[in-house]
Formats: sequence, C-alpha cells, structure tokens
Amino acid sequence: LIHGPSPLSWALCPPRASRAGEGWGMTRSLLWGLSEVEEKMGWRQSLQGADVPMGRTIYLNEPLRNAFCENSISTAKYSMWSFLPRYLYLQFSKTANAFFLFITILQQIPDVSPTGKYTTLVPLLVILVISGIKEIVEDYVSVLLVNALKNTALNVRVLRQNAWQMILWKEVNVGDIVKATNGQFLPADMVLISSSEPQATCFVATSNLDGETNLKIRQALSETATMKTEKQLSNLSGKIKCEEPNFHFNSFAGTLYLNEKSPISIGPDQVLLRGTQLKNTEWILGIVVYTGFETKFMQNAVKSPLKRSKVEKVTNMQILVLFLLLLVMSLVSCVGAIYWKDRYRAEPWYIGKSDYDYHSFGFDLLVFIILYHNLIPISLLVTLEIVKYIQALFINWDEDMHFKGSNVYAMARTSNLNEELGQVEYLFSDKTGTLTCNVMTFKKCSIFYIYNLFIIFPPSLSLRDLSSKSDDGAKGLSQSPCFISDAYEFNDPALLQNFENDHPTKEYIKEFLTLLCVCHTVVPEREGNNISYQASSPDEAALVKGAKKLGFVFTTRMPNSVTIEAMGEELTFEILNVLEFSRKRMSIIVRTPEGRLRLYCKGAVSTGIHYYVMNFKMSLLCDLSLAGLRTLCVAYIDLTEIEYEQWLVMYKKAITVVKDRMKTLEDCYDSIEKKFLLLGATAIEDRLQARVPETITSLLKANIKIWVLTGDKQETAINIAYSCKLLSGQMPRIQLNANSLEATQQVISQNCQDLGALLGKENDLALIIDGKTLKYALHVEVRKCFLNLALSCRTVLCCRLSPLQKAEIVDVVKKQVKAITLAIGDGANDVGMIQTAHVGVGISGNEGMLATNNSDYAIAQFSYLEKLLLVHGAWNYFRVTKCILYCFYKNVVLYIIELWFAIVNGFSGQIIFERWCISLYNVIFTSLPPFTLGIFERCCSQESLLRYPQLYRISQTGDIFNIKVLWIQCINAIVHSFILFWLPAKMLEHDMVLQSGYTTDYLFLGNFIYTYVVVTVCLKAGLETMSWNKFTHFAIWGSIMIWLGFFAVYSSLWPTVPVAPEMTGQGSMALVCPHFWLGFFIVPIVCLIQNVAWKSIRNTCHRTLLEEVREMESSGVQVLRRDSVQSFKVEEVNLQRSSSPRPCQVIFRNNSVDLGAPHGYAFSQVERAVISQEELVRSYDTTKNKPQKTFSSATLE
Repeated sequence: LIHGPSPLSWALCPPRASRAGEGWGMTRSLLWGLSEVEEKMGWRQSLQGADVPMGRTIYLNEPLRNAFCENSISTAKYSMWSFLPRYLYLQFSKTANAFFLFITILQQIPDVSPTGKYTTLVPLLVILVISGIKEIVEDYVSVLLVNALKNTALNVRVLRQNAWQMILWKEVNVGDIVKATNGQFLPADMVLISSSEPQATCFVATSNLDGETNLKIRQALSETATMKTEKQLSNLSGKIKCEEPNFHFNSFAGTLYLNEKSPISIGPDQVLLRGTQLKNTEWILGIVVYTGFETKFMQNAVKSPLKRSKVEKVTNMQILVLFLLLLVMSLVSCVGAIYWKDRYRAEPWYIGKSDYDYHSFGFDLLVFIILYHNLIPISLLVTLEIVKYIQALFINWDEDMHFKGSNVYAMARTSNLNEELGQVEYLFSDKTGTLTCNVMTFKKCSIFYIYNLFIIFPPSLSLRDLSSKSDDGAKGLSQSPCFISDAYEFNDPALLQNFENDHPTKEYIKEFLTLLCVCHTVVPEREGNNISYQASSPDEAALVKGAKKLGFVFTTRMPNSVTIEAMGEELTFEILNVLEFSRKRMSIIVRTPEGRLRLYCKGAVSTGIHYYVMNFKMSLLCDLSLAGLRTLCVAYIDLTEIEYEQWLVMYKKAITVVKDRMKTLEDCYDSIEKKFLLLGATAIEDRLQARVPETITSLLKANIKIWVLTGDKQETAINIAYSCKLLSGQMPRIQLNANSLEATQQVISQNCQDLGALLGKENDLALIIDGKTLKYALHVEVRKCFLNLALSCRTVLCCRLSPLQKAEIVDVVKKQVKAITLAIGDGANDVGMIQTAHVGVGISGNEGMLATNNSDYAIAQFSYLEKLLLVHGAWNYFRVTKCILYCFYKNVVLYIIELWFAIVNGFSGQIIFERWCISLYNVIFTSLPPFTLGIFERCCSQESLLRYPQLYRISQTGDIFNIKVLWIQCINAIVHSFILFWLPAKMLEHDMVLQSGYTTDYLFLGNFIYTYVVVTVCLKAGLETMSWNKFTHFAIWGSIMIWLGFFAVYSSLWPTVPVAPEMTGQGSMALVCPHFWLGFFIVPIVCLIQNVAWKSIRNTCHRTLLEEVREMESSGVQVLRRDSVQSFKVEEVNLQRSSSPRPCQVIFRNNSVDLGAPHGYAFSQVERAVISQEELVRSYDTTKNKPQKTFSSATLE
C-alpha cells in the first residue's frame, strides 16, 4: 500500500535491514565519547562551531573529479546473492532452529537415531521453506513500495550540459547544481547559492529534523546571490573545501574558492539539509556537498533495533528450560538403562541384551536426546511467524483505520510485536502533527471597550456566560455573535452596522484589526485579484488571514511601509522600527496615516502586557485557555515625538554594544513597551486531529499512562493538553523550570516530600518540565527522585526536548519501571523515541514518511491508536499466547509418552510410534488448531472492546500468559500423557487375538495411543476456543479425520510403495477393533473432564469483566447490569480517576506548583536568526516582481 506521494517515504528512511555501507558510523561513539543511549538512539547533540578539519574538496562544474557516495539508498533486506547465506544465518541464529539442525546432524550417525535419518530434516526443511517464502514476499512488497515512490515523487532539476534536466533523486551527485521549488523536499545536503527572495534568503521547514513548526531562514553568500541564469551557473568555476561527513545538524565548516578571488567562509546558515522542505520561496539554487549515506540526516540514522516482545522473550526462555528438561529426561533414562541392564543381566537369552553391552553412557545419551528432542516444539516458530504475518495483514486491511482523505491504510511494518500492542502501559506521544494537525485557526477574539468588555464571540459561548463577564456599561453594545469557522469564514452584520452607524465601538474594532494587519512579518503575494500570505510562523498567518476575513486586508509590504485596506479604505503605515520579535512578544513602531507615532504590540499575558489586564478580563483569557485555545493580548501606545527621539538615541546606542548586546536591547525595548492601552485578545486554535480527546479518554480508561514529549514550547504544549483533555481546570500543575542541577534537585525533592505517602501512587496531578531542566532531572543523582515524582502524576508534559532527550526519557521509563512502552510521532525528531520504545508507531502525515519508515506500525491518525491497541492489540495477545500455550501442550502430551514407554521397555531407546507419524504430528495432524487459535480467536467483539476499554487490562497485566501459566499447562499435558499411555496400555495389557488372527504388538498399542492423542489435543483446542467459526470446526474435526484417513492409507501402502513395512495392516486391524473405538470416546473424555470442570467453576465462581461481557454478547443485552459492573475485577479506580477530575489533597509548600488556569502563549518564531526581523521586513517590496525563474517552459514540461 502506497502512503501518498511523499518523497520522504523512501529517501529519508534509515534502512531497517542490511544495506550497502552498513558499517558506516560504527566507531562514532568511540570518537566522540557518546553514551550508550546516544549511540543506540541514533541522535546526537550538535556541537556548534566544532573544529572539524577540512577533508573534502568539491570542484564546481567538474563532475568527473567528484567521486563521492551515490545518492541512492537501498531499503531492501536481501539481494539476489545475499539472500541464501543471510537468510540461513538469521534462521540458525535462533536457538530452536540451531537445536534441530544439531539433531539432524546426530541422526546421520549410523545406529544412533531411533527415529531414522530424515524425520527431523524433512520438517525442518519445510519450516525453512515456508519461512523463506514469507521473507521474500515481505521484502518484495517493501521494494515495490519504494520503487513506486522513487519513480513518481522523487525528481529534481539539475543543471547538466548547460540546461536544466529533470532526474531522480538517486541520480544526484556531489557537485551538481540543483534547483528546488516551493514545497519540494531537498534531495541532498547543499550550499545555498541564490534564491528568488530579496537578499537571497529562503525559508525551510525543519520539522522532520527538530519538530519545530516555525520556518528557518537561510541566506546565500553575497558573492553568489546574483547567479541565477543557466549561463552564469555553467560558467561557475572554483571549488568548495569542507569538512568530512558528520552527524552535527547545526554545524558546518567550509570555504568557497571562486577563481582567484579571496576565500569565502561558509557556515550552517548557508546550508540546506536533506529532508528539509522549501517553504514560502519560489525557488532556490544550491551546490550539492553530501549525498546518500553521507548526508547529515543519514549520518544521524542507525539501523533499526531488533525488537522482541515480552511474550517472545518468555517463550524463548521456557524453550531453554524445556531443553534442560530434555537433558534431565535423557540422563534419567541413561541411568535407568544402566540400572535395567544390571538388574536383568541374567534374564532370558532371546532378549538379546548382549547386543547392547557395548553401548556407552555417551551413546545412550545421544539416543535419548534424539528420542525426546521433539519435546521442543519444532513448528512453534514458523507457526508464530505465519500467524503474526496474517495478523499484520488484518491490521493493514482494517477499513476502520483507513484514512480516506489521503487514502492511507494502517500498516504493520513488522509482525514481531503484534501481541505487544496488547500490553502497553506507557504511551509517549509527540504533539505537533501527532495530536494536532499543525493548522492554526483564528477561532475567537475579544475587544475591550474602555473599562467595559465588548466580546465578539462564537455561538458556542452562551449569552448567560457572557453577561457574567460584562457590566452594565456594556449592555448597550451589540451582542450578536461573530463566528470564524475553521475556514476563516466570518459573517456578522452587527460589525458592519457598528462601522456604518458610528457606534462607540467602531474605533476600537478598527484599531484592533489594524494592529493585526500591521504588526507581523508576513509577506503578501498577489496573483491576479487573489492575495496569499507567506509567513514563517503559522500563528502570524492565522491572525492576518482572520483579519482579512473581517474586512481588514494586508495588501502591500515595502521596505519602509505596509499598506492595508480597512473596509475598503486604503491606509499606509510607515515602518519606523521593528523591535526584534521573540516567542513571547511582537512589537513595531509605525507612523499612522494621520501622522501619529504609535507602538503596536501583541504578546502573551506572561509578558509586560499582563499589568494592563484587569481581573475580569483575565478570567475571560483563562476560560479561553482552558478550552485549549492559545490566547494573545493586543495593545498599543501613542508616543510623542520627544519620547520617540529619546528612545531612538538609546536604541542606536544599544545596537552598537558589543558585550551583552541582547540584554541591552531587551532593556531598551522594555523602556518603551509600557503604559499600554489594551485593545483586546485573540484566541488561536492549534487544531487537534479528529477524535483525539475521545481517544485519550478511552486510553486512560484502559489504564494506559500518557506522557507528551514535544520539542515545542511549554505554553503551547499546556494549551494542547487542555484541548485533548489530558489536563483539567482543577488539576494542580507541577512546573519544573530550573537552571542548575542543585536547583532541580531541590525543587524535585521538595515536591516529593509534599506528596508524602502519595509518592509512587497515581495522583490527579500534572508534571510539566522543559528540556533544560530535564537534562538535570535525568542526572544520575536526581533520576530516581524525578522518576518517582513523574510516576506519581497522572499527566506528564515534557517540552522543548531534543530528539535525544525524547529517546532518553523513554529509555529511562522502559528500564526502570519495567513496563511496556509505546512511542508515537510523525517527524524525524521522533525517530529516536520510536526506536527506543518497545513499540514504535509512526503517523503518516504531512511531515513526510520518516517516522513511518522507522516505526513498527504506521497509522494516518492518532485516533486509530484506539483500535490498534484496544482491539488488535488485545486480540493478538489472546491469539498469540493461546497458540504458544497450545503448541507447548500438544508437544508435551505426545512426546512425554516416549518416557512412559521407556519405563516399560527397559530404557532401550525403542519408539512406540512409527517414525514418520512422529515427524508429521506437528507438520500435518495437529497443525491446524494452532493456526485457528492464532488467527481467528477473539476474546469478545470489537464493539465490546471499544465500549469497555477496561477489558484491555486483562492483556495488559499479562495474567493469562506467564511462566506460571505456561508450566501449569505443561503439567496438565504431563497428566494427560500419563492417562493417554497407561489407560490404553492397561486395556491391551493382556495380548488379544484379533479377528484376522493377528495378535497385538507395541506398534498396535502405539497407534491406539497416537489416535487418542490427536483426538484429545484437538478437543483441547476446542476447549480453549472462545470464538467458534467454520475454520475452527474444520481445524478440530478435520484434523481428526485427516489422521484417520492417513492411518488407513499409510498402513496399506507397502509393498506397493516401499515405505513403513511395519505399519502394514495396522489400520485395517485397529479400525475394526471394538477396543479401539471404545477408547476413542472414553480416553479423551477422561483426560479433558478435569479441564471442563475447572473452566466451569472458574466461569461461575470467579467471574471477571471478560466473562460478564461475553455473557452480555451471547444474551444480546446491550448494557451490563449494575451489579455486574460493581463486581468487575478490573480496577475501576483508574476509570474514575481518568474520566473525572478530583480535588488534590496534597498541600504544596513550594512555588513550582501552579493551581491557576493557564494563559500562556508562544509564537512559532525564530529567534536570533541569520537575518534580523527588521532586515527581513525591509527586504521585501511586493510592488515589484520577483526574479524570474531560470528555466524555460519547455523544460518544465
């Protein structure tokens, strides 16, 4: 299934398997002293200004001299030549397969094997062939997906032979001059030459690398900024000397030599990295410096770790225990053989004991190891592989997880972790693009009228709520609702009436919207009569577009002015000064069309503006914030000429200061940003993905703890947490923002002391911490205390995290808490935590397919996680565990019988069953029931699993599969084998003469027992089945019939077919024997009666939520009885805690706990960029045309 046309789906994919150049970067940890976690995650903290020696010379327009790595990246696991050796190595690296290979070799030794030479080899070959076909199909499908995307989406323009040519990404070489257009992903690491923008700047989206939503600014060198035509570029000669490929994202050291000119220094501000996306820029030109695995992105990628589920680890360990049991049985049998020989040495001569006198202890040991080796389930591994593969297909085909908007289905990129989806306890989620759509919407606004409050509100806010927030002075104002929909649609007749009728609110509304049109860095682009806006910050774009829909249109930007249309009236504002914008505040000084000096400012309440927000106005902002909206206050101040001149002198002095320039400028800004007149407030919605709050509520009911790990700002993360119901208005918030290790340790210790006895128990608290503080919190001296505090909170938000920190906190919880973790994200900055967690889920979103290609499972929407975990996870856990338990059971039942038989045959090593019947037991006669249990078993319907998320706790706790459960099943199998051997043995203890005149022998007894074993284990599968269907019936009854048919045919083949002469006539004798059919019904019943009784007692006296729900489904009742709900063994405390906030009883004695409502805001704004905001806004003149494209229309075609 192809996940849309995103070029990142293959080009940015660190291969999950072997590939060319697999050994790259293996010694980086030694060179840089990186920790184990850093090396494992594949993410490195950038070393700004690292002194890297010049190790690479790139010649411009001389391709033959640039012999470097290709830009092709292979994601195939196998090649035609490597398949066989690599596949065999992988298969025999599994302990079970290696053991059976060892047995196969032993069987080739003459006179050692009691079961023949090929009885293990043939089943092993069948298993290897089936598994190999599965590997080929999976790898082939992956290659098809990659090739489809390569041939459709990944093309780029490159200057070849003095003309622009369209080529595939993989054909890009170092030294090529590449042209990229707006919206394209960049195919390699490049040095920016020039662009369509003023001052040769460009904007790139780096969300795939760092998770931030704001755009980054890059600027070309002034020496190359004018090179735009094919002729200029073709005549470009010189070379670039730069550092060797490395993994530091934010550093680059290089020098450009143009002919005989002086060397020109190249830094990170001139470099565009592979995987970034060009935004708000018509086109750029760049020289490729790194390709393929040498790009910085790929240098930061490592091979995806091999993950094994908890169930698989337990199973592998118990296989080893079974192997030890096999050795013990073999040793006991050897001792028994010695004892029997010594005791019966003088017994009758016709037994022929002298033939075995030469057998040594070692020889007997090999014989018994071969005899009992089938105790290890040879078919278990391949059965699980096939079962999990089909389970993965069910996930891929699930229409409920099909996002029709982009025609993207869910995808299981690995099938090894299907059951792990049913045991998740901690969910670590990214925010941007995972919980949110990364689409900013101007949702609500409030306009303040003198000391009274005038509100423009959407219909969702009732008039009764409004009246409680306004006094009598506002009653005469219009209260008609103004509504801005998700598409910025606005329709409010009252607003137009206020303008036309000179209402007292007219000037305030006008000033409010004028401020939104003037105070920003947005650039308008006019195409015909349509105006579009290019903005580095999505918040800015939302505000300007919202004002446009309200009748105030930003039309023109010139170096010294901006022009707007206010209700059709054209107004031009002269830009005097741009106060460097920050994440918290934006200010600009303008001269209005009337000639007044005015400072416009918009910013968070946490800035100086909050001094001018009255209490009743603050309550409105709090209400908006609690609704998950990002509130922003807007204000202005009129300046006198004298005030402005005095400040201008201070400002000019501040910008020339060398030491502490930024602090001096901040003080200068603060000196004029005061005495504001508050105009109002805006509320922007960072739109959530569909059904995110409902999904989180459901997951919380399933006892899954949710932590949000984001690279975004703290205020934004808090707002989103309120939107998606992770935080509630009554929930105290512990905010950790410390600047040192000592301060962090002190505040964490104080909070732990305040919790007292509640420490370590889940409380209705939220913990919020930023990346800087987390660095200290994860220090070895503080880590344990911090983890105890975090685990005591219901919600944890970690903000401003680097990719490495995301991975590290997942790793800490994974190792310290010993709980199953799941990480979900959509960008490159989430790859580390996705690979670190037990289960990694990628969102197939607008940020490309990087997270998807490094994940274990991929979905299109966060809401699909509900069904992935609660339905597929729970089902798969039940299926896989039942399949494993059943495989252990049926093997122990049959092969322990060989031990019972050894007791009565003098430990001679003789087998009681025909050798090929032994081999085909797992391969044919009992192969179908495990598949039906593993593929079609359902504990209950998906509707019930979604309606009652508490059911997830049954699989989450792992109570239905652990060492205790597995060995209870094995002991049950031993008991059954005891009955299955001794009951028929006693029945045939005295030889009887059959109708044909033949007498019974040991093989006749063996066929009796074998038949009863097949019947018993098939009926046992029926007892374990909760969901009967046509496949279940066929597997159970069909397996019995297959054996009976095989028995009848196989015993009549010789001498027509030279096989199994000892079986001749066995079928015809047994199938007409009354004793056979009597035992056929009695023996399985005697075996299973105890299991039936125990299951009935458990379902009657120890009912769980699952039994209640199954009874509800069988009776057709839609709602459970109240008394049944109260009897649930699942902890309902977790449900109540997650669904309704309760007051916290903890008394905190420190100022890190915030009990009030949030009202923070942070712009998606680059601070201290390569070019200042003032230079940026003054560099545009939208009245002039941009530089023309440097390619012809024919080339475009």
